[in-house]
Amino acid sequence: MSTAVAQAIIGTAGHIDHGKTALIRALTGQDTDRLKEEKERGISIDLGFAFLTLPDGTRAGIIDVPGHERFIRNMLAGAHGVDLVLFTIAADDGIMPQSEEHLDILHLLGVRRGIFVITKADLVDNARIAAVREDIEILADGTSLEGAPILAVAAPAGIGLEPLRAEITRQLTGFQARRPTGLFRLPVDRAFVIKGHGTVVTGTAMGAGVRVGQKLRVMPAGDEARVRSIQVHGESVESASACQRVALNLAGVEKTHLQRGDVLTDDGLTLTTTRLDARIEIRPGSKRRLQHNQRVRFFIGAAETLARAILLGREEIGPKESGLAQLVLDDAVVALNGDRFVIRDETNSRTLGGGVVLNPLGRRSRRPLESYITDLAALANGLSAASIEALLRLQNELALPIRRIAELFNVPTDEVAAAVREGRFVRLSLGDEEGYTTAGKWNRLKDEAVEAVDRHHRDQPSAAGLEMEALRAQISSAVAPRAFRAVLDRLVQETELVREDNLVRRRSHKATLHGDTAALGRRVATLLQESGFQPPDPRQMAETLKLAAGDLARLREVLATLEREGQVVKIASDLYFAREPFEAARDKLLNYLATHGEITAATYRDQLSASRKYAIALLDYFDHTGLTTRVGDLRRLRRH
Repeated sequence: MSTAVAQAIIGTAGHIDHGKTALIRALTGQDTDRLKEEKERGISIDLGFAFLTLPDGTRAGIIDVPGHERFIRNMLAGAHGVDLVLFTIAADDGIMPQSEEHLDILHLLGVRRGIFVITKADLVDNARIAAVREDIEILADGTSLEGAPILAVAAPAGIGLEPLRAEITRQLTGFQARRPTGLFRLPVDRAFVIKGHGTVVTGTAMGAGVRVGQKLRVMPAGDEARVRSIQVHGESVESASACQRVALNLAGVEKTHLQRGDVLTDDGLTLTTTRLDARIEIRPGSKRRLQHNQRVRFFIGAAETLARAILLGREEIGPKESGLAQLVLDDAVVALNGDRFVIRDETNSRTLGGGVVLNPLGRRSRRPLESYITDLAALANGLSAASIEALLRLQNELALPIRRIAELFNVPTDEVAAAVREGRFVRLSLGDEEGYTTAGKWNRLKDEAVEAVDRHHRDQPSAAGLEMEALRAQISSAVAPRAFRAVLDRLVQETELVREDNLVRRRSHKATLHGDTAALGRRVATLLQESGFQPPDPRQMAETLKLAAGDLARLREVLATLEREGQVVKIASDLYFAREPFEAARDKLLNYLATHGEITAATYRDQLSASRKYAIALLDYFDHTGLTTRVGDLRRLRRH
């Protein structure tokens, strides 16, 4: 086996019957029409694949796309990874409807290298060639292919092929493949089964390379797979790099679980989205305005889904205009900052425009809108400390680890690590890992936490504090339960808050019983005192004291306050003893052990004249507090 070198992807584009497939056949000797129907009808229906050997012996992958308007979705599935396009326009027909639409799509997908190829040049005179050339220049004006060279060929006759090969070589010489991001992605454009080998998928590698044995995920489902073998241009290789056409033989996943539009990703890439923020451009050829809340078809990579376009700060975007929008998708997709997409009308009959993903995880609440729009605009400028700060402000989460920031920006983690060293970021422990947030978000969280605790103290002065989960629910930023414990520890360091077990209070707060609550406290204390060694649980207390159904929470707070004041002792969950019966029960245990050295639960039950339930609860409590130790069914005094 050999290791494949980095390559570019050459794609075709153009109207049906303008000679795309014939051109590839003439350049490579390979027929990209593989389907029986394609050969019978003489038109391309689905994607075709070939490769072109360059003068230095390296190979460039070729994707031949269908030109018929009915197969635009197939064209889009292959066009996303194109580095250099051969755009065919037949000399006799000239520019046709799909010529304009294909050019719009290439422009929207950011294809900036291209060659316009006037095909069937042997069928017309030089004046016609000149006229078509002029039309092409007008068509390309204002697009990403403006100024691209225009060459005339007659593929079957071999006319003009050498100048075309030379121009392809010139444009690809020194070509810099798209910058690696550290995270491999492969939008799947074909999935099939080869007898004796199993599931095979093909696509254009993005982001980073892939190697035999590597673990991958099938997104958006999240299924795991392993690379059994790799082929590039029909040759087996140990690894493949970004910008190469690859075929992966997979283990651990069935073909029925894979389809065009799925994305094979690095095992560490788990992000999918159904709500993203983007800059959208509407092309002149759409001849229609994109309206706020309009339903559209959304194409990204090889995936297609319906979406709703929520325009930000305006009601419509007209042809030749661009603006910011949030796209709410019917189906989850893999989309990262900088990824390009195309939108068509809901019936899939017309390309409206497209754009670039800015924030892969758009917020449902976008207020204040002016700040939201400002932060989105900052994401269009690439990775920097300022754009990371903007991204963090746009997220629901309080803080993000470096790996997630890198994932959203589609850049290597070391670039993010360098950028967050600036003092503008607040580094937080998130429990299992560290994360970063902005000073503004952190200060807002501190203010919200202190305000929530103070409000709780005002509303329920008898309560010892606010439960952690209740506090977490009142924070505007999302913080996972496990991470919130670590965040709360930092809050305690920087504010007047104190955490005691699962309760949070002001340092100066002392829970007090007063008014009706104080009266309830006296009734509860008396009931527990009278119950001796067999006290009721809170629900039984509520029934005995004839409390309203909604008073159980208040009763628990009263019990917690009585416990802090030392009037009652909490033995187990929902089991409280009045102080005097508790001390009497402890004395009975100590006196018996002083004489006999050990005791069983049954004997202790008899000593208390109580049920076994209470005797065992007390013995467990004394074990946990270090008074006794359990040896089989016996308890003995713990020796210190």
